[in-house]
Amino acid sequence: MSVTDFIPNHPGGSKIILQLAGQDATDDYDPVHPPGTLEEYLRPEAKLGKIDPGSQPKDEAPTEEKPQDEGPPPLDSLLNLDEIEEVATKQLSKKAWAYYFSASDDLTSKRMNTEVYRSILLRPRIFVDCESCDTSTTILGSKVRLPIYVSPAAMARLAHPSGEAGIAKACATFGAMQLISQNASMTPEQIVADSTPDQVFGWQLYAQKDQRKSEDMLARINRLAPRIKFICLTLDAPVPGKREHDERSKNVGSTLPVTSAVQSGSASKPGGGGIGQQLFFGTSPNLNWKETLPWLAKHTSLPLVLKGIQTHEDAYMASLYAPQVKGIILSNHGGRAADTAPPAIHTLLEIRKYCPEVLSKVEVLVDGGIKRGTDVVKALCLGARGVGIGRAALWGLGAGGQAGVERTLEILQEELKTAMRLLGARTIQELNPKHVNTRLLDHQLYDGPAGLEKFGMWASSKL
Repeated sequence: MSVTDFIPNHPGGSKIILQLAGQDATDDYDPVHPPGTLEEYLRPEAKLGKIDPGSQPKDEAPTEEKPQDEGPPPLDSLLNLDEIEEVATKQLSKKAWAYYFSASDDLTSKRMNTEVYRSILLRPRIFVDCESCDTSTTILGSKVRLPIYVSPAAMARLAHPSGEAGIAKACATFGAMQLISQNASMTPEQIVADSTPDQVFGWQLYAQKDQRKSEDMLARINRLAPRIKFICLTLDAPVPGKREHDERSKNVGSTLPVTSAVQSGSASKPGGGGIGQQLFFGTSPNLNWKETLPWLAKHTSLPLVLKGIQTHEDAYMASLYAPQVKGIILSNHGGRAADTAPPAIHTLLEIRKYCPEVLSKVEVLVDGGIKRGTDVVKALCLGARGVGIGRAALWGLGAGGQAGVERTLEILQEELKTAMRLLGARTIQELNPKHVNTRLLDHQLYDGPAGLEKFGMWASSKL
């Protein structure tokens, strides 16, 4: 393929293409570009023919020798999500691992996302018939068999060739919802192509500086309804965090999917060359309540979910925009944006303390740090409608493709059922705050004034 004429228009900039000039770029290109990208963006005459492998210059750099082993263990021998991550880490390239593992600055929020659940105690009940256990529920009006969903996770084909489509098939097996990343390594059409009629998808939107790009994408997603049932506007990362593990892996970070949220220009961006830095380039940092929601209403009639709520004030504001806003996701972007931002459970407890009416006006989902079925139960007890996993799905994909994601969901499902039975809850609807003790977290929560009066007055004047 000749990409000479395309160089000025490459969303990732010209630098990466020129770096690979005269070389076999397959290994750099394939994992991060949706199949069919070349055919879509290059003219037929750009195809010059087949390359003779023997004509390629040999890489004289020393290659890293991997220790000989017997391959990954059987998936059914992996008993928890940490073991799945360990296997995936051994399978993935260092660059792919760095992107998935990385979080901002000192990784404090990433650690807290998981640790916070250890500070919540369960309150099991006895003498309750728990022979039956139903994990089904509804999310945004759609029935799902699990309250666990896959959060928007970019670049899945870095983990396995089946990519986001493999995650979709695993979700179909367990009746779980999937939020498709705008920075997916496959097109939305490819991801939902083999979906089942009752499968539930949402589409993540990063609003772009060039609004026409976002409007074109919304039109494309509208055509995929009803398979894609809602739009998830991501707000927790208007600018990328400083992800040091990722930034050290500059080569992969500079090779981008043509459909990802990036702007044209040099691939050498401020702050480093990691995938995270690259994918956020072109994302609009000037979104606001007054203009963004009316703009979205003009371009899609799909329900809207706001992702990245981290304070009770913003949760309250979002609830004032119901019914356009159907739900909110409490999230700190997996600890990948503002380090030391609160875990979702803190925000959920803030909402319960200052503005519990939010829970009845919009559906509240949470994500970040989920490692156990007990984590899922605790979030549900406190009012969450669904609980998202991001990295866990990618680790599952890296450990065994679609089957690895299925094993991830299977483990969480069984742990969830066990926890529900021990609490004496036969259905998701029976879980409630009386099943948990959160007193250990009280000293960590925001304890200032509610500050909601001015928001209410401002919102009423704008609606």
